[in-house]
Amino acid sequence: MQTLNILDDHFSEYNAFSAPATALGAGLQQGSALLDKLQITLDLERILNIFAEEASKYVDFSGLYFKYDNIRKTIRGSKIAKAERQFELKIDNQFIGMLTYGVNSPISLSNYKVLHQLHQYLVYPIRNAIAYYQAMQLAMQDSLTGLGNRRYFDEQLKRAMHHANRHHTRVGLVLGDLNKFKAVNDTFGHSVGDQVLVHFSDALRASIRDSDSIFRFGGDEFAVLVEDGSDQSLSIIEDRITQTTQNDVVLAQYKVSCSLGACFMNRADNEQSFFERTDQALYRKKLALPLALA
Repeated sequence: MQTLNILDDHFSEYNAFSAPATALGAGLQQGSALLDKLQITLDLERILNIFAEEASKYVDFSGLYFKYDNIRKTIRGSKIAKAERQFELKIDNQFIGMLTYGVNSPISLSNYKVLHQLHQYLVYPIRNAIAYYQAMQLAMQDSLTGLGNRRYFDEQLKRAMHHANRHHTRVGLVLGDLNKFKAVNDTFGHSVGDQVLVHFSDALRASIRDSDSIFRFGGDEFAVLVEDGSDQSLSIIEDRITQTTQNDVVLAQYKVSCSLGACFMNRADNEQSFFERTDQALYRKKLALPLALA
């Protein structure tokens, strides 16, 4: 946590939030009303935006950011500031997140007290929102591999296609399955089969960019969603997956390889047609395999 600079109140011109300044004492009297607003939703981003609008009435900041484990949220309207001040959010000494303010001037003692008071109204709604977010993530996750499941894939595919159409970017899809996987299950049992699936999932993770997403549909069927891709993105990812799979000790031990089919979305596609075109590309790859490898 960075040291707070204690100075007289001074508001800069960089406040990204539109709410007008109000007397500090009046702000604290609105705590109950703020809590009511924060408790109407379990959406973490909405809670933080509600809080930012209220806090900006009393404290000057140009950006607000929240972090907890793998959860990262940036409040709408945030701008780069000269400095950052961090506050740990806790309930009974239990850490529930880090709140970072982007500031262009030191935080005064009176403003620091206001922030401390406002945080008391924020912590319980934040904790509830995190618990809800984590529950939803589990519902969207394949329990064996930790990858997104088919339900999550359907949501992300729709979102990615909408984004690509709106911003005129390219979105690609790679579908894959494992060759000889059934033979591994039949010969060595499902525990070995699960081990193979986990190793292939790790190979996929090692082969993609941070902006790409991986999913398992069940069995040995996988998908990679490639956003903001270039003409070469899909072929590069296919080559990486193939190479990483070949280099994996466990997959090599059980002679497991993968087949991949890939397509870019075209402007006439909907989710079903985009998926079906990619699935057909995978099917053609499977048909071209020697019988011994299928």
